[in-house]
Amino acid sequence: MLKLCCLILLPLVSLSVSASRGRVQSEDISEIISRDLFNEMLKHRNDAACPAKGFYTYDAFIAATKSFCSFGTTGDIDTRKREIAAFLGQTSHETTGGRERARDGPYTWGYCFSQDKGHSKDYCVANQQWPCSPGKKYYGRGPIQITYNYNYGPAGRAIGYNLLQNPDAVATDPVISFKTALWFWMTPQSPKPSCHSVITEQWTPSNADSDAGRELGYGVITNIINGGIECGKPTPSQVQDRIGFYKRYCDLLQVEYGNGLDCSNQLPFA
Repeated sequence: MLKLCCLILLPLVSLSVSASRGRVQSEDISEIISRDLFNEMLKHRNDAACPAKGFYTYDAFIAATKSFCSFGTTGDIDTRKREIAAFLGQTSHETTGGRERARDGPYTWGYCFSQDKGHSKDYCVANQQWPCSPGKKYYGRGPIQITYNYNYGPAGRAIGYNLLQNPDAVATDPVISFKTALWFWMTPQSPKPSCHSVITEQWTPSNADSDAGRELGYGVITNIINGGIECGKPTPSQVQDRIGFYKRYCDLLQVEYGNGLDCSNQLPFA
């Protein structure tokens, strides 16, 4: 299970440099993504047409990232920028309110929803370790649209909040909401690597991964999130949407996209 960073007040932002690899690390991502840039990236999230208007704030995002110290702080500056672009790109797709002819284009409408639009199911399955609480539903909520009790349970344990008892917190508390998405992003779930390890190029594909076409790149992250539906086929609209958000955010962060953006030639993880 991913260990959360301890928050320690320091007079200066701590930096560490590895001379052998030229890797710079900082515990504060606000030097990369300012409030103004965040607002430009998620341009229409507070539009009147968005049900989550006013929910996803810059302050909540920054506060949540401080509990996951490696997010956006691993590697050189380009790697750090790509991770932020990739995280916001994938989660913008999950919460999009954009359409092809939307004002300012579809990739300005991320973070329009805080919960699944249709949630008649309870998404509860039998699980001794993460039992459902009576009357609670575990449908998609938050930036990554976390779903099912077996995800709410470990996410809650990681962030120190009982999400099995109160899953609604993911759609009512913006810091908790961002933390659940970051938990998913940072945590490997075998046989899947973490999204973080892929985008920072810390993941080494196994022989089985290589045989399945899974190599380093943004496309593997899509495979981790929804490969069973979206990968191993001609690029569907969902994947195109994920890539579109990612490219826009990379452009705003002034960083190259990297290789392997889609997953059309990848088999889904088992």
